Amino acid sequence: MNVTLTPESSGQRADQYLAASLDGLTRSAAQKLLEEGQVLSAGRRLKKNDRLKEGVPLTVIIPDPTPVEILPQEIPLDVVYEDEDVIVVNKPVGMVVHPAPGHPDGTLVNALLYHCGQSLSGINGQLRPGIVHRIDRDTSGLLIAAKNDTAHLALAQQLQDHSLYRAYEAVVLGKLRQEEGTISLPIARHPTDRKKMAVNHLTGRSAVTHWQVLARYAGYTHVQCRLETGRTHQIRVHMAAQGHPVLGDPVYGGVRKGFPELVGQCLHARKLTFRHPRTGEEVTVTCPLPSYFQAVLTRCSRLV
Repeated sequence: MNVTLTPESSGQRADQYLAASLDGLTRSAAQKLLEEGQVLSAGRRLKKNDRLKEGVPLTVIIPDPTPVEILPQEIPLDVVYEDEDVIVVNKPVGMVVHPAPGHPDGTLVNALLYHCGQSLSGINGQLRPGIVHRIDRDTSGLLIAAKNDTAHLALAQQLQDHSLYRAYEAVVLGKLRQEEGTISLPIARHPTDRKKMAVNHLTGRSAVTHWQVLARYAGYTHVQCRLETGRTHQIRVHMAAQGHPVLGDPVYGGVRKGFPELVGQCLHARKLTFRHPRTGEEVTVTCPLPSYFQAVLTRCSRLV
């Protein structure tokens, strides 16, 4: 599909303009189109950080979705909500969301393909059918997937305008001084360790996390974190930047002995609220804290 756009003002970054101008196109998807040479200005390929010139038309080539070639696998799913447009699952710790190097199968996508058949959106391409957003392998909790492209675009827009509500619970190290607060620090890929993210005021993308204390223990705090944005490792990076890394997090300094029930960070996506892509009605789903999280809270309550 070819789309022609004419910028009304000059100086905007190409990726920002595309994400704001094309319905359902996220900024990351816009950047991918630019990286693949699918955006032309007067016949010239644009880069994501190129600045636009007023009145110069853009041609955007949007390729057809790549056919899904991943094998369905009969893997049990904890389905919290499902209808003809969306499915919400409670992902366990240790499950990878989509195939990647080192994890060719056994992922949530493999399980969704078995459960839903071919009724998953194709917008995110061959390896991520239906996937609208992700959570880390060692984070548990709610994740929403789209069963068709219309639902995917609607949910992606909610992510972009921050109307898709996502609340997590975590146990972090140390004692937070206040009862609640907001962390607004830009996040980018770590300059030397490509597996990590980091706060970066020069190249980072805006990231906002709202937090609230739920319970206090000796040396630990149980908090709720609400995402306004959804950057990679956002809660883990933001809490570590405040000196309170998530308990059990091996990447950002939260590892502590004495919690054998933890295989990763003590972080759980507990509540999700979205506008239904077909009806427009608000849908809220929740899931209980998993057994590992409950065991951590019990152990913390015994500390003096």
